[in-house]
Amino acid sequence: MSLFKSLNLAAPVQKALERLDYTTPTPIQAKAIPDVVNGRDLMGIAQTGTGKTAAFSLPTLSHIANTPKHAPKRGARVLILAPTRELASQIAVSVRDYGVCMPELTVACIFGGVPIQRQIKKLVRGNDVLVATPGRLIDLMNRKDVRLNDIEVLILDEADQMMDMGFIHALRQIVPHLPKERQTLFFSATMTPQIKKLAAQFLTDPIHVSVAPPNTTAEKVLQSVIFVDKKEKQDLLSIKLLDKAIERALIFTRTKHGADRVVKRLAKVGIEAVAIHGNKSQGQRTRALTAFREARVRFLVATDIAARGIDIEGITHVFNFEIPNVPEQYVHRIGRTGRAGREGRAVAFVDTEERSYLKSIQKLLKVQIQVDPLPENFNAKAAEVKKRSPLPKPDKAEAVHKPRQDPRRKKFPKKKKTADKSEGVKTKTPETNDAGKASSPKKNNKSKRNKRHQTETHHTSEGTQAKNDKPQSKHAHKRRPGSHKSGSSQETGKPNKDTSSTSKSERKPFKKRSAYGDRDDGLQPPKRKGSGSKSRQNRNGKVKFKRKPKPGASAARKASKP
Repeated sequence: MSLFKSLNLAAPVQKALERLDYTTPTPIQAKAIPDVVNGRDLMGIAQTGTGKTAAFSLPTLSHIANTPKHAPKRGARVLILAPTRELASQIAVSVRDYGVCMPELTVACIFGGVPIQRQIKKLVRGNDVLVATPGRLIDLMNRKDVRLNDIEVLILDEADQMMDMGFIHALRQIVPHLPKERQTLFFSATMTPQIKKLAAQFLTDPIHVSVAPPNTTAEKVLQSVIFVDKKEKQDLLSIKLLDKAIERALIFTRTKHGADRVVKRLAKVGIEAVAIHGNKSQGQRTRALTAFREARVRFLVATDIAARGIDIEGITHVFNFEIPNVPEQYVHRIGRTGRAGREGRAVAFVDTEERSYLKSIQKLLKVQIQVDPLPENFNAKAAEVKKRSPLPKPDKAEAVHKPRQDPRRKKFPKKKKTADKSEGVKTKTPETNDAGKASSPKKNNKSKRNKRHQTETHHTSEGTQAKNDKPQSKHAHKRRPGSHKSGSSQETGKPNKDTSSTSKSERKPFKKRSAYGDRDDGLQPPKRKGSGSKSRQNRNGKVKFKRKPKPGASAARKASKP
């Protein structure tokens, strides 16, 4: 059995492996690393959990260490494409761990679901290794924020998943921007005719490496099938998860809404679980994986999007709540357990509608999966499970995510209206009518322009008195008749305050008459522009303007009549 020291890796990479306590390579690593170090294109087929990430990361970092260069601006030397966000972030973490003894190594990870501006900042100075999902990479290419003309190594991880997710069109857009003289590596867990056709297009004289027959599962994963009605699947899952032998389990569903539905129904019987699927935001997906990885939550419900990229130690069971309609997905699902030579258990719940899917899976694996019966006293156990108390609902403050407030927009607390009971403060009391009941306040029918002028007089029983001594507004000509200031009181004839003193508010009276009629102060509105309009006053005192007809218009109307 060979060791990592015999694989001709660079010294910094060897030091990192010693720190991580890696001594013996896996079969796929032992076969692939020597050819990749020599610069050959490679097509690697291996089961999930056999160390494919290290098989292409270690020789790639060795190439960067042996040929030091400055990272190209807005570009990279190595491009790694992954189908999902979780797998991309996981690859980036592994590359950083393997290159911990290379202080000048720069690694960037870009994928969708997060602000693009942060990722653009990471790409400006250039990176040695760029890990990306095809969709976000094309967005950056269209914005001209990334350049791929300096790529030396192209790596496609989980190539079969890219084909299933429709990334073949994205790959055909990306590859033409790469230099023709490059090294290309393909890694996959299954081999399909489409993968062979894709490899023929992108690879040049590749070396095929396969450590196990294509489309096979790990040897130490015990598989079983339970035939159950569709309505009883939830009860069967609850009974299985209550088993204390299950340390950490991964439950797969076919749809996103189905994953959320399973989590809600588990919560009703007191079982805590979290969901991860494509409709979740990147923050929600990250928090769910972190809680599952740190064992704060024992059960994770996921769709096939999470089948690629979840590499968590301690997953003892995988439950296929709904078996996949694509047989290759079954291989990747159960590959989440029994990793790195450990033992695992995979259980599939199959109803009458899914039996055709089961036949396709057995045909692909060329194995007859063991059939287990329902648990004893299934109906009684299901009734007991339904009696369990549900989980407490989370607090509203924790359940509702509030976005961070902009510090420039400070929200001041509203002042509560409190009655001032201190002495000397007068409070308004409602007026009472003859019956003794409080009368409702009258609505103010004044227009907005009348509210601006605070120089209107207040009429009292004894006389009128000016409200303030502010100079008269320039809009005084728009006041309604009767609301003007007069030099003396209308009833008593006494002069108002400060009427004898001259001020700017006093204007010379106009000699011409207008629709306002005779006014005491003589203020007249200015003539409307155009000098071709007539004005008249209606009963409410408002002025209406009527334009003169054009010359000859009346004669034309008369001539048009028969």
